[in-house]
Amino acid sequence: MTNDRIVEKCSERLTIETELEEESRRWIAEVLELPGVLVYGQTEEDAIIKAKALALQVLADRLEHGESTPGIEDLFCYRTTSSSDEVLIK
Repeated sequence: MTNDRIVEKCSERLTIETELEEESRRWIAEVLELPGVLVYGQTEEDAIIKAKALALQVLADRLEHGESTPGIEDLFCYRTTSSSDEVLIK
């Protein structure tokens, strides 16, 4: 992607890069850490929403198949309750 791009970048999160395609006036959004997660939208917001949805689908598929899932571990907090009502948080 070239100029006219906006990069949303946060530590330990997935990066969405957007670009306005001048010729077609469509927006492209790509999740940089997930090869192949690239979508088009009529607006930048539409492209970002579609990129997020596709990224979640790809991550779910990878998780199900035991593959690498960058950024997903920060979504979960593990909590175990024992028979003595003791709560262990990992």
